[in-house]
Amino acid sequence: MEWTPRNKAELVAGWRLWLELSDPVWSTAHGTPAAAVRPLRELQTACTEIEVEYRAAEPEGTAEVLGLLQSIFVLTAAPVELWYDDETPLDDERAALLRADMAGFAEQAERVLAALAQGGGWVAFGAAHRTGGSPG
Repeated sequence: MEWTPRNKAELVAGWRLWLELSDPVWSTAHGTPAAAVRPLRELQTACTEIEVEYRAAEPEGTAEVLGLLQSIFVLTAAPVELWYDDETPLDDERAALLRADMAGFAEQAERVLAALAQGGGWVAFGAAHRTGGSPG
């Protein structure tokens, strides 16, 4: 997966998506399945907002940046659909299933993050964010 912003609107959309994905609150949720996937639903909302603002700034938007945004909907669809209304506390078996669903999303989200960081020139920021430091 590769991404290179072609203009300011794409750079801004990519940066906003990178910021949303680089704070993985979705990987630390505990409690019920619904609570665990709530951050994914919030991510879907953020992606919708980013897309609307991008399309307003760039009405002829490119498939590349729109594809990155749409990929988040694809990645979050299954876990959200399966768990969004499940308020039952987790037992070991269901916890393992939820962890697997969230891990599948996290793995793909890392690929999107890497493409955004590489294309946007934010690789140093990503490394610093993950280690808690500041970019070189």
